[in-house]
Amino acid sequence: MAEFKKLEQKDLMGDPSVLKVNPFELIGKEWYLITGGNMEHYNTMTASWGTMGIFWGKPVVNSFIRPQRYTFEFLEQGELFTLSFFRGETYRPALNFCGSHSGRDYDKAKECGLTARDFDGAVGFEEADMVLVCRKMYAYDIKPEEMIDKGIEKWYPEHDYHHCYFAEVQSAYLKK
Repeated sequence: MAEFKKLEQKDLMGDPSVLKVNPFELIGKEWYLITGGNMEHYNTMTASWGTMGIFWGKPVVNSFIRPQRYTFEFLEQGELFTLSFFRGETYRPALNFCGSHSGRDYDKAKECGLTARDFDGAVGFEEADMVLVCRKMYAYDIKPEEMIDKGIEKWYPEHDYHHCYFAEVQSAYLKK
């Protein structure tokens, strides 16, 4: 079993740079797995959109999921979810698979050689370099009538607008 250093929320608030990440690189270029559910029943999907920062006095993430995705059901049901980040290209095939195949049809972890692990009551992956345990705080839907920049609409040719989860980062696990 891989060893992780656990950082509590107070550690992140004391010095958020302790994570030493560039969120633009981490989210937009390296991607991540967002996972909901519990060890008995969970699903994961690849994401390359999201934000990180401080809001309401807490370290937070915003994760976006289209409602037709299977993972959406799991995030709707639970309070916690994880974001699992993998550095480099080693797990790029797994991220590609998890982003293009449904958990309704495949056991994604098994297909990709990933090992599910409990992180504070939420499911993340042993092979990740960093796992953030997130607690939902607020959710909203992207609405076309609220788009100030109408060019955003190009991302929704089928009008399948994202649902956003605004979540507090409760802890971060960094692979040792």
